[in-house]
Amino acid sequence: MAQENFIGRRKTSTARLYISEGKGNFVVNGKPFEDYFPTKARQNIAKLPLAVTELENKYDIKVTVKGGGITGQAGAISLAIARAVDSMFDDKHDTLKKHGLLTRDDRMVERKKYGQPKARKKFQFSKR
Repeated sequence: MAQENFIGRRKTSTARLYISEGKGNFVVNGKPFEDYFPTKARQNIAKLPLAVTELENKYDIKVTVKGGGITGQAGAISLAIARAVDSMFDDKHDTLKKHGLLTRDDRMVERKKYGQPKARKKFQFSKR
C-alpha cells in the first residue's frame, strides 16, 4: 500500500498525516510520538481513532503538524487519523462516527474588537 496523506485541523493547527502498513512507528515533526506529547492526556486524544478501531501498532504514521498549541495539534492529528482509517476501511465508518471522530471541530478563538481590551471584555465604565 502506497503512502497517502490526510489533513486534520483543529483551532489554528493543521496536521498532515502519512500512513503506511508497518509495526506501529509514530513520528510527529521528526520526533517520537511520546516525546512530542509528553502528557498521557494528549497522547490519548491523538490516538483515540486507533484505539476505538483496534488498529494500534499495525500502521506506521508520520505527521507534520503546524500552528496552534499542544491541545489543538493533538485534535488535528486525531481528525487526520480518523479520516485515514475511514478511507482505508469501509466497515470502520460507523464506529468512528459514533464516537464523533469524523466531525471537524470548528470552534475558533473569537477576534478582539476595537474599543475593547478583549473579544467580550469591556473597559470599566464610570458614570461620574
